[in-house]
Amino acid sequence: MAKKAKTVYVCQQCGHDSPKWLGKCPACGEWNTLVEHKIATNQKAPSTFHQELHNQQTPQPVGAIQTSAYQRIPTRIEEFDRVLGGGLVPGSVVLIGGEPGIGKSTLALQMALGIKNRVLYISGEESAEQIKFRADRIGLQDSPCHILGETSVEKILAQTKSFKPDLLVVDSVQTIFSEALESAAGTVSQIRESTALLLQYAKQTAIPLLLIGHINKEGSIAGPKILEHMVDVVLQFEGDRQFFYRILRSAKNRFGPTSEIGIFEMVNSGLKEIPNPSEILASQSGETLSGMAVASALNGTRPMLIELEALVSTAVYGTPQRTTSGFDIRKLGMLLAVLEKRAGFHLAHKDVFLNIAGGIKIDDPALDLAVLAAILSSNMDHAIGKSACFAAEVGLTGEVRPVPRIQQRIGEAQKLGFKKIYISSYNKKNIEGQYDIQVVPVANVADLVKSLFR
Repeated sequence: MAKKAKTVYVCQQCGHDSPKWLGKCPACGEWNTLVEHKIATNQKAPSTFHQELHNQQTPQPVGAIQTSAYQRIPTRIEEFDRVLGGGLVPGSVVLIGGEPGIGKSTLALQMALGIKNRVLYISGEESAEQIKFRADRIGLQDSPCHILGETSVEKILAQTKSFKPDLLVVDSVQTIFSEALESAAGTVSQIRESTALLLQYAKQTAIPLLLIGHINKEGSIAGPKILEHMVDVVLQFEGDRQFFYRILRSAKNRFGPTSEIGIFEMVNSGLKEIPNPSEILASQSGETLSGMAVASALNGTRPMLIELEALVSTAVYGTPQRTTSGFDIRKLGMLLAVLEKRAGFHLAHKDVFLNIAGGIKIDDPALDLAVLAAILSSNMDHAIGKSACFAAEVGLTGEVRPVPRIQQRIGEAQKLGFKKIYISSYNKKNIEGQYDIQVVPVANVADLVKSLFR
């Protein structure tokens, strides 16, 4: 008997289905996200395969539930383990997202080849021969990792049950499909169904699952938003492809902190860990130029020194330009307004360009004081000097506000040989012990100008 098919329109953002096409999704409010899908009315129900995996459970009192200490599985990539919180938790589902060509597959393969446990690497995008070429480049051919080129989630689970790996890697989740659905791979229904089956298997067998996901033009992981709610850990692998440095950032982590980052360098043999990012993000050049300032930033528990470059010039056209790289352009506008109002510097008719060296993005309020120092240095064409750095937030009133963990920031600056660090005067009371570096407290923007350019 021929299958009867009906047409529905499914939102690619949230998964809401509608019997007719709508310009705006009534569930999430996004425009032009409804896509036509044909569904067979007598096809196998997606829940059937769920029931095959599901074990019957009964409700238990919370006091009767037995807990056991889980042993994390180290990935042997210290930067990766740092972001995860110490390694992979048995039964956890980790989702890595990033732009095409940023190095997601390289990171996953390098981890799969380096780990000593049995790993099953599922590739839906590359053949086994192509993966072998990359493994040869990385140089870990004697690994117990096994490669399987498959896109059917039912066949993947069948192979996984037979192979019984200690870790399952799927590259990528957008290429996997369930035979119970007629829609194409990469659609909302396929991503949601395939991920649910893989997740359920991982939870029942306590096998860690690593998923690689594509991102859309807005920068979020492609597919329904529920995908990020289903998994335990969401990691963003980001960086400018014109630079060599990559940042692994945690957006969600049920088993660890979400403030940690891991820094890598893309080289011919794969991804190289950067254990001390301050040495590469702060310029080692001996030349002193105007418009340069160094900030003592903090990302998670890791202090790092970051070099900022500013260029202030007379606007050629009627409207002055405001351009940033790695820094929030709205925050730059606020800081320029503070200089105009609180310090008397007229920059409304000048172009201002700001860049964080290394092509990375850091969101730390402690960069504010360094940004002001770099802008003032470029505007006055007066070099600050290589021996000074900054760590403080700037408020709308021109007040220099304190930042947390000031002692770690001072210690990092001292370790790299800086002689002077500018901090908020309100942070002065939180400093304990003696430092070889000179700590200069400033209360407002006017004090900063007097201290730097007197």
